[in-house]
Amino acid sequence: MLTAHYRSVRARVVGRTTSNRRGGGRDHDAYNTDAGVALMPPARPRPWYRRPRRVIVAAVAVAATSGLAATLITPTPSVLIVRELRERGAAEAVAEMAAYAPGTGVAERLNIPYDGVNDAVTLDLYTPEEAGGPLPVVVWVHGGTWASGSKADVAPYLRILAAYGYATVSVDYSLAPEARYPDAVTQVNNALGYVSAHATELGIDPDRMVLAGDSAGAQLASQVAALTTNPGYAADLGIVPTVAAYQLRGIILDGGVYDLDALGDLEGAEGWGFATGLWAYTGTREWAQSPVGRQMSTIHAVTAGFPETFIAGGNADALTRQQSRPFAQKLADLGVPVTAVFFSDEEDPGLAHGFPFQLDLAAAHTTLARTVAFLVRVTA
Repeated sequence: MLTAHYRSVRARVVGRTTSNRRGGGRDHDAYNTDAGVALMPPARPRPWYRRPRRVIVAAVAVAATSGLAATLITPTPSVLIVRELRERGAAEAVAEMAAYAPGTGVAERLNIPYDGVNDAVTLDLYTPEEAGGPLPVVVWVHGGTWASGSKADVAPYLRILAAYGYATVSVDYSLAPEARYPDAVTQVNNALGYVSAHATELGIDPDRMVLAGDSAGAQLASQVAALTTNPGYAADLGIVPTVAAYQLRGIILDGGVYDLDALGDLEGAEGWGFATGLWAYTGTREWAQSPVGRQMSTIHAVTAGFPETFIAGGNADALTRQQSRPFAQKLADLGVPVTAVFFSDEEDPGLAHGFPFQLDLAAAHTTLARTVAFLVRVTA
């Protein structure tokens, strides 16, 4: 189901291709191919804080003025830098997405407590006003290196998905270093349970759920999906799944982390940001080889029962080659249906971490169209 907003956009863009537009080259090695409608945007350069070199310079400058010695003892000063930089980037991304989100036709219910233990963590619900019955639901976990970010960061994107006929839920969770592992995992698991238990009230079909996440949120989503579908893994975590495996029709993973041992080799701005967040989240600087790091590495926890998967990554995102491609291959080897949207190294401009939210890029609309096609199939 498309709302009037997207019917009008579709009429303008059906039949076009993205091969000759900025960032619109076709992915070259998807495991599965879906058709869809790409909303064709104008081009706009990335803001300065999405450019790795400048991010590094800014971070170093702030660290120098805030007391570099303190960052060797505790992750907190560096976490504050990460939050500041990410908040700037998130504000720009939200504004970019908002230009494409429907202004009408989508209803919202905000700040619904879901945890049962910590009422400070809440979720937001978006539904199409034209909905005629229980809707399939997408539950989205925001990114932010486990130490920053907010459910509001993905609000425009979820309004876009809701306009296609889905209930969408954006989940907040407790951030590090104020909270530690596995608080966020437990809370996302509880959010699924809340949505399922309150299905009638929320107007959703609890047997057609899709879990989703970006960046650190993709890691959290993959971990909750793994504990839902792998009883041994759930027992190892000491977390009881709140929904049954059959309720999870699929999972959407954008630019996530699935192997912390490999992540330890990541350099540059992304490596610094993830290392900072993981130190704060796990409580140890040696997170890559720690017991927590092994539990978080879902590449070792997935089974053939893992939900059908949509996974995307940009060609200029180091996590694509290091994390997303190996994870997609592991799932495919297990027999899990995988729709992978990766782009060739020749894609120009390069698609950075978080590119699916950069809706001024044609490649982001290609990915959105593929995402919607995936949702249509797995929730049918």
